[in-house]
Amino acid sequence: MSALLNALTSDSHVELSQYRDQHFRGSRCDQERLLRNSCTLYVGNLSFYTTEEQIYELFSKSGDVKRIIMGLDKIKKTSCGFCFVEYYTRTESENCMRFINGTRLDDRIIRTDWDTGFKEGRQFGRGKSGGQVRDEYRTDFDAGRGGFGKLVQMQRVPEPRQKF
Repeated sequence: MSALLNALTSDSHVELSQYRDQHFRGSRCDQERLLRNSCTLYVGNLSFYTTEEQIYELFSKSGDVKRIIMGLDKIKKTSCGFCFVEYYTRTESENCMRFINGTRLDDRIIRTDWDTGFKEGRQFGRGKSGGQVRDEYRTDFDAGRGGFGKLVQMQRVPEPRQKF
């Protein structure tokens, strides 16, 4: 009977995922404690053209948004497909995980995940080219994320012609 009750009270959208930020400074136990109490969400798979206003409009449907921090290419200072959304309460952020995770924004299925809390500097992409690491290795064409991945773009650059 208790197994049935646990199944009814568990919510897979609110539980912690397996992903952990490898740059977190602290123990795994500290990280998990912060994730379980956090009101901050990481939002990924955004179009490079999605605006802060569009994010606010969608995410405010599940609660009062405290702030939005757009992810930026650390070299170009342009959007690079992720953001952090901070709510005032855990309940509001849990509602977001239940109802907004996996929805479509700017023709893209967005992903939300718990974050330990925004700290200055985390708004920048961690890829070698300034953006996100996943966009460097992507081999398909994705107009919403700048076309082909960075490695493919580098391979496609025509060599300069020599003049004789």
